[in-house]
Amino acid sequence: MRGFHAVGVLGCIGVGVVTLSGCSTDVLIWGSDGARVIEVTDQLIGEVAADGRSVLVCANADVQLGTPADWEGRSAGEPERFTGQFWAEQVPLDPHWSINIEGLPEGASPGDQFPGDVFYRESGDGLCVIDVVWATLASRG
Repeated sequence: MRGFHAVGVLGCIGVGVVTLSGCSTDVLIWGSDGARVIEVTDQLIGEVAADGRSVLVCANADVQLGTPADWEGRSAGEPERFTGQFWAEQVPLDPHWSINIEGLPEGASPGDQFPGDVFYRESGDGLCVIDVVWATLASRG
């Protein structure tokens, strides 16, 4: 019982430190660079869900964004520095970050495609989208 109490107290202290420092939980979990990727991804999702376009797409990139409905109700997932170990097709695009997109579009059913992962490149203006990988819903559980 004491262990649970100690964890609860430490959790409350951690929340208090975050609140007082003005530091977001994303910064604590993912670091400032990872938190920036999450923030930019939330911006991307909002822009594309609003009108199917985004100012975040890299110049000269051929990125398939789909329709606003594909992005509605979605959220940024977990950012990772790009390594190319899993995403061999994206290596020639020279991305620096990838992040998964969480949630499903409203009414999604097996066989539907939706944005699954976003890839970013660092540019002089910050992060820009260099690719979006689409996923196919296999089943709904």
